[in-house]
Amino acid sequence: MFSRLREDIACIRERDPAARSTWEVLTCYPGLHAVIWHRWAHAAWGGGFKWLGRFLSHLGRFFTGIEIHPGATLGRRVFIDHGMGVVIGETAEIGDECTIYQGVTLGGTSLAKGSKRHPTLGRGVIVGANSQVLGGFTVGDGARVGSGAVVVKPVPAGATAVGNPARILQADAEAAREAVAAKMGFSAYGVTQGDDPVAQAMKGLIDNASGQEHQIALLWQAIEKLSSRSRELPLGDCVPQDAHTTESFDAAELNRLMK
Repeated sequence: MFSRLREDIACIRERDPAARSTWEVLTCYPGLHAVIWHRWAHAAWGGGFKWLGRFLSHLGRFFTGIEIHPGATLGRRVFIDHGMGVVIGETAEIGDECTIYQGVTLGGTSLAKGSKRHPTLGRGVIVGANSQVLGGFTVGDGARVGSGAVVVKPVPAGATAVGNPARILQADAEAAREAVAAKMGFSAYGVTQGDDPVAQAMKGLIDNASGQEHQIALLWQAIEKLSSRSRELPLGDCVPQDAHTTESFDAAELNRLMK
C-alpha cells in the first residue's frame, strides 16, 4: 500500500511542475485522494461488498469532485490532474502512467448490463480537459485525446484524437507534414493543431505543393537526361535557365500569396 502511495506521489511530482513538496501533494491533490478512495472501494467491490464499494466511491466523489465507479480498473501511477468533474464508468480500464485532466468522461453508450460499455486506455495515454471518450473500445498505448474531443471509436497507439466527433491524426503523417512545412518557412502548428478550417486549408496547400514540387523536379531531371544523351540540342536550349530541377520552396513568394 505504502509503496503504491510513494509511486503515486512521485509520478505527480514528475508530471506537475506546480507540485513543490511531497507533503503538498499528499494533502492538497484531490486526484491522489480520489485514487486512494478508489482502491478501497474497488477492494470492497471485488470482495463482494457491492454497497460498501458504492458508498466509499460516493464519499470519494463528495470530497474530491471525482467520480470513479468501484468496478473500474486503474493501473499504477495514474495521475488525475485537477480532476473536478471527472467521471469514470464501471467497466473502464485505465493503464499504467495515464494522465487525465479535469472534466473528462470515460463513459458508455450501451445499456446492456454485464457488457464492456466503457473505454480501455492503454499505457501512457493522456486525456485532455473536458474530453469525452464514449464506448467499449481501446485507446492505444501512448495515444493523446485533445481537450474537448468527443471520441466514439478506437484510437491507434501513438495517434492523437481531436475534434467533435474526434478525428484521428496519425503521428507519422503529421510529422511528415510538419517537415515539409518547415521547408516552406512556416509551420501549420503555429496556427492550430486542431480542426480550425484555416489550419486544414493550410495543411492541404502544403501537401499539394509538396507533391507538385516533387513531380516537377522529376520531370526536369528526366528532360536533362534525355537532352544530354541525344546531344542534338545544347542543354541550355532544352532546359530553361529558371527551371527547378531540385525540390525547393520559395517562402517569400508563398507568404506574399497568403496575404
